Amino acid sequence: MRRSGGRGTPPAGGRGGWPTPPSLDGAGRVVRTPVALYTRFARWLGSAMPKGLYARALIIIIAPIVLLQSVIAYIFLERQYQNVTRRLSSAVSADIAALVDVYQSYPQDADAATLTRIAAERLGLDVDILPPDPLPSPQPKPFFSILDSVLSDEIRKQVARPFWIDTVGRSNLVEIRIQLDKGVMRVIARRSLAYASNSHIFLVWMVGTSLVLMGIAILFLRNQIRPILRLADAAEDFGKGRTPDFHPRGAREVRRAGLAFLEMKRRIERAIEQRTTMLNGVSHDLRTILTRFRLSLALLPDDDPEVDALRKDVDEMSRMLEAYLAFARGDTGEVAIETDIGDLLEDMQVDLERQGHPTTVEINGDPLATVRPDAFRRLVLNLVSNAARHGETIALAVSHDARWLTISIDDDGPGIPAELREEVFKPFVRLDEARNQDEGGSGLGLAIARDIARAHGGDVILQDSPLGGLRATVRVPV
Repeated sequence: MRRSGGRGTPPAGGRGGWPTPPSLDGAGRVVRTPVALYTRFARWLGSAMPKGLYARALIIIIAPIVLLQSVIAYIFLERQYQNVTRRLSSAVSADIAALVDVYQSYPQDADAATLTRIAAERLGLDVDILPPDPLPSPQPKPFFSILDSVLSDEIRKQVARPFWIDTVGRSNLVEIRIQLDKGVMRVIARRSLAYASNSHIFLVWMVGTSLVLMGIAILFLRNQIRPILRLADAAEDFGKGRTPDFHPRGAREVRRAGLAFLEMKRRIERAIEQRTTMLNGVSHDLRTILTRFRLSLALLPDDDPEVDALRKDVDEMSRMLEAYLAFARGDTGEVAIETDIGDLLEDMQVDLERQGHPTTVEINGDPLATVRPDAFRRLVLNLVSNAARHGETIALAVSHDARWLTISIDDDGPGIPAELREEVFKPFVRLDEARNQDEGGSGLGLAIARDIARAHGGDVILQDSPLGGLRATVRVPV
């Protein structure tokens, strides 16, 4: 095949037709532009996103809810929650600072009994004066604890003395030790005095309301998606030649699309009916003329060679007329029913062996499929007749998987060159050099077969056969 262009002709794309080269840095490495990075990210995001409308709609609804709740939780925990904790810790630190000042300023309360009583009754703190031992070694700070860092900052700022703090040892209590001049003051406070411990209530309410809202959204979304799926199933059934039982439902836009589909379906059926009526009229008129020809030829002597040639021409015209009408009609008026393709192939095997062609049939899986039986039989018959015309040995096979029913027809004939296998599906095309078709052929057999297969939502393809000839493969959805 000759290539367009010639040597030196730039291909499409880029300035002057050449593709634009990527930018390079000083070391020769590729530097990606922002547009290239955005395109790459968009492609990755498109491949990672779900392909179904239901899943994408769920993301559109759930993503804003999750984002909004995350922002609210962050603002609450980072701002409000931390501010409340800081204020509570500041109040506890101020109380401790006051106790330290009282103890240091009034030595007449040597055993600190009065100080301990006031701290317990008025401040809710348990205060003890320990011997002047060194403070314990610092404990590792918890990673997620706001209280430890906030309370440490407030004690360091208000008390201004060496201290030791433990916020982990006992879950409901906080222990603080302050180094004094003649001892160590140990203060044990309830955790709730310095820490806003009711934050989980807010989080529970936030998560609970989010789940309720998402449940309601999913329920309503399913009801909105279901009519779209019904419309898609109806369109798919109509494309396979079946009669869909469809009634528009759902939102106004979905109903409008459903009504448009029904109107399109009626127009197609009306056009097919008008074409069929016209073809029946043409067929009747042409058959009447051919009948007159036959009657006129019957009155002529049989030993005349010209009369015999005319009879052959009239018979060929009759065959061609039937082929043309079958191709134009497409057998669209037939109702699709569940058909056993295995029985159909076994009938074909009997006919082929009667004609002297060794034939095998192989069935894998369930051979049942919903098709228009007469039209589908014509499809297989055209392919089998084509194989029998050009080959001696024929192999028929049918297999059934989750989505497709596949029929393969192999022969040991001369085959068709790969570059001409699509050409033979065109109407009135006969490859005499490739397959040596007889002179009576109309060139419509393969065209009719593919037309019927596509009317069922499938297709016919040609490949090399293991027998050395041609393999015709029919695939129709189940």
